[in-house]
Amino acid sequence: MNDNRLVELDIFKGWAIVFMVLFHICYDLNYFKYISIDLHRDTFWILARNVIVTMFLLGVGMSLAIAHKSYLKWTKIRKRILFLGGASALISIVTYIVFPQTWVYFGILHFILFASLVGLLFLPYPLFSLFVAFIMLIGSQMGWLNMHWLFSFLQEPLHLPKHTEDLVPFIPWFAVVLIGMALTRYGYHEKVLKNRFFKPTLVHNKTLAVLGRNALMIYLVHQPLFFGLFFMVSFL
Repeated sequence: MNDNRLVELDIFKGWAIVFMVLFHICYDLNYFKYISIDLHRDTFWILARNVIVTMFLLGVGMSLAIAHKSYLKWTKIRKRILFLGGASALISIVTYIVFPQTWVYFGILHFILFASLVGLLFLPYPLFSLFVAFIMLIGSQMGWLNMHWLFSFLQEPLHLPKHTEDLVPFIPWFAVVLIGMALTRYGYHEKVLKNRFFKPTLVHNKTLAVLGRNALMIYLVHQPLFFGLFFMVSFL
């Protein structure tokens, strides 16, 4: 095991995985009309998605700060680029086939790839990272800082859909990654993760740690599996 790996962080990611799988099961049930919920307008489901994304991106920020604590490990960076790049491309291709009108062009994996690279520039500057995060959050909330202009510019030449199945805009979500990085640089992540709730010896936390260590692979596999299962059941 990597000496820099924090088991409690894997457990934290494991909880994010559990919530994400439950959310996607509800998404599939709604898609195949076994239940009727409004994932895009209902406050509960909007909040649920935001909590899950926040957990994932805090994990991304903390992982970056821990993995490159002393210096940038370029071998890890190259492997991450290859894995996330391939996974992001696969997501775009598959969703283009299944949802041609709402395919995913910048979902959570695309975002994590881009944020992981840009985040490397901020690693040595935790205080500046917090300042930038604050500006992003306030600017986004006030409506004067967003990525709408870029979408408008790229929509026609790249044939991007007006609506997509999954979108994680760089602003404001990169702020969450920056916060995760900065808090880890200052050591505050341990105050949370060392809580008994994340104790590695607890039986259920051992399972959650395994899920957290394999978060990206589970993300890639679980939705096609569940979606395919519900698709087959719908014909019975």
